Amino acid sequence: MKDIILLVGPTASGKSALALELAERSRGVVINADALQVYRDLRVLTARPSAEDEARVPHRLYGHVAAAESYSVGRWLGEVAAALAEARRAGWLPIVVGGTGLYFKALTEGLANVPAIPSAIREKWRAALAEEGPAALYRRLAELDPEGAGAIRSSDPARIVRALEVIDATGTPLVAWQRASVAPPVVDRRARRFVIEVDRAALLDRIDRRLEAMIGQGALLEVEALARQRLDPAMPIMKAVGVREFTAHIEGRASLEEALAEVKRATARYAKRQMTWLRNQMADWERLDAGNIRKVVEALAQQTKKMH
Repeated sequence: MKDIILLVGPTASGKSALALELAERSRGVVINADALQVYRDLRVLTARPSAEDEARVPHRLYGHVAAAESYSVGRWLGEVAAALAEARRAGWLPIVVGGTGLYFKALTEGLANVPAIPSAIREKWRAALAEEGPAALYRRLAELDPEGAGAIRSSDPARIVRALEVIDATGTPLVAWQRASVAPPVVDRRARRFVIEVDRAALLDRIDRRLEAMIGQGALLEVEALARQRLDPAMPIMKAVGVREFTAHIEGRASLEEALAEVKRATARYAKRQMTWLRNQMADWERLDAGNIRKVVEALAQQTKKMH
């Protein structure tokens, strides 16, 4: 599929607002490509589109997954393929938007077809993580798969556990699966692909203002409700920036000011990692200047008339 707009950018870069306005002007549908906005439990904290925004144009793949589920890029690919097929039937212009670069890479380049991991093996390594901690598991991974360990930060427990699960279940390192077996991409490489770029100082200001607004919009209530579910800390939703920090405040271990300051720092670090990843992994994508968003909308609206 080539008649499609792909918009990726760091958190707080304005990509959702751009997608919404473009969809309104181009009879489009906004399709989520953010790994945390799929969860229904954290609308405010993950900056999911509001109910009012969702009523303005069709939105797909937002808030449809329970917190207790472990969502994957493979599941997203299947769901996004269905959403694109629906858009084609309805005559909508698909606008895929989000900050999860891996989703866009899988969409345009394909995905390693790793076999399903038995639940017993998943539980085994989650228990090992809880008992031993990520540093110890990282050392074990480095012994079993030095190459794979070299591509993972020693402080990234989710990816460490994933790599160990794959080796345990299949006897083959994850990197070998990624090289040997790739499902075909869903989207044509000729699709319009854009990275939204924003000045770092401006981005940090946007992050601070958005997080402060989230407090009044109910972010703390969301985190409190999530904490009552007593989920495994290894679940993806528990890694959302703000969950750990605001939980500390709710439990009386930090003031609101301290928690908010830590969330701001963590979000800034996350945005920096996103920008680095996009610069390295999507160097051939077109760049859009978030500081000149009005001209961007006008230009894209004109282009989509020709596409669609």
